[in-house]
Amino acid sequence: MSELHKNLINGEWVGADGVENINPSNINEVVGVYARATAEETKQAIAAAKAAFPAWSRSGILERHAILSKASQEILARKQELGELLSREEGKTLPEGIGEVTRAAQIFDFFAGETLRLAGEILPSARPGLTVEITREPVGVIGIITPWNFPIAIPSWKMAPALAYGNTVVIKPADLVPGSTWAIVDILVRAGLPKGVVNLVMGKGSVVGQTMLESPDVNAVSFTGSVGTGKRVAEASIKVGRKFQLEMGGKNPTIVLDDADLKVAVESVAQSAFFSTGQRCTASSRVIVTEGIHDKFVEALAERTRNLRVGDALDKNTEIGPVVDPSQLKQDTDYIEIGKGEGAKIVAGGERVTKDTEGYFLQPTLFTEATNSMRIAREEIFGPVAAVIRVKDYEEALATANDTEFGLSAGIVTTSLKYATHFKRNSEAGMVMVNVPTAGVDFHVPFGGRKGSSYGSREQGKYAAEFFTIVKTAYTAAG
Repeated sequence: MSELHKNLINGEWVGADGVENINPSNINEVVGVYARATAEETKQAIAAAKAAFPAWSRSGILERHAILSKASQEILARKQELGELLSREEGKTLPEGIGEVTRAAQIFDFFAGETLRLAGEILPSARPGLTVEITREPVGVIGIITPWNFPIAIPSWKMAPALAYGNTVVIKPADLVPGSTWAIVDILVRAGLPKGVVNLVMGKGSVVGQTMLESPDVNAVSFTGSVGTGKRVAEASIKVGRKFQLEMGGKNPTIVLDDADLKVAVESVAQSAFFSTGQRCTASSRVIVTEGIHDKFVEALAERTRNLRVGDALDKNTEIGPVVDPSQLKQDTDYIEIGKGEGAKIVAGGERVTKDTEGYFLQPTLFTEATNSMRIAREEIFGPVAAVIRVKDYEEALATANDTEFGLSAGIVTTSLKYATHFKRNSEAGMVMVNVPTAGVDFHVPFGGRKGSSYGSREQGKYAAEFFTIVKTAYTAAG
């Protein structure tokens, strides 16, 4: 049995029982053994965060800056090691894993800087003899619940601003990928974070997550995950009057117009739909193509899809790693059968892949002859499955793209400034991409969507202050 990686509660590593973390590229390999917190341990973690909040919320900005900056430096220095850990437990290719770790380092570095840029306003009052100060203060104890698909980046872009603005944290990573978050929390501890400021409670959502949601001492919850769980987070938070922030599903479109550069279109869609095994909330699984370019585009994309190299995440030749676990693999293959039953046609992929090791390998799947009313075009699959929808012109393409309950990311491939400009204004998505993949955003700009994809203020960049702080207005009489 491997060494047990324990939970962190009030500065102490605790836990007796653990579960094995399995490599989806090789299910016979154990990545590590990680403790599972009980409901009582979760309550202790919340109490520790509450007790640590008064001192941390009033700590000096240079102390916070130093800790976040030191964490950033260590994350970057260990990007190869941490990238391998991420790829082994989640299944992303090693370049993707290293890229995600680099992004986490950049996030901590950005928010280290934000501690020195905490700003307010001084305004004249409408009443003579008064001045008005507008400042931001930390919220309190932040409960963080993160998904398995970005096991280092998402915990980082939630924890870093929470800490920068003076909050304390209780974090529950996805049960499938505890190792990456454990590593980041360990780095924060060694960077000098006072005890109780960050508490790590790994384990089941039904135990750890539910305990967090039921606690009135958790002042805000930042959640990324499924739509169903997001709704439960909202309901529980409304009952106790806490702030909550939800990042949930997507069914993101990419429009390809007749005037598109074919190579740009094919590569943009291939990366959007299939890289990271399609396991991204910003992945494009609806490809809306105008009829003039449709046949040429489908032929070229099908060839690109068939040639994508599926394999072990650490193999340097691999372009598409495994699906994360058997449950997700079943969901993917079930949707492939649903698509076939709905009358869509598979022109590439759709089959399990056999490799030297036993893993959850699936060849990326491309459907054509799909319509926007099919389930494969309306429901989030969260795997390497995309459907091409033929439309007459830009107007029909725009209407089809917006005809969804989601609104996270959307893309268009065109050489027309007219259509690109119109799409940026009229796309009902929180993030719009022109001639670039729908998946992939910078660390210093806001992330989030509309409609059923997101609720609450944006994540990342300076916009993170909207969630992790409370605005205070103070009046002072002169003399």
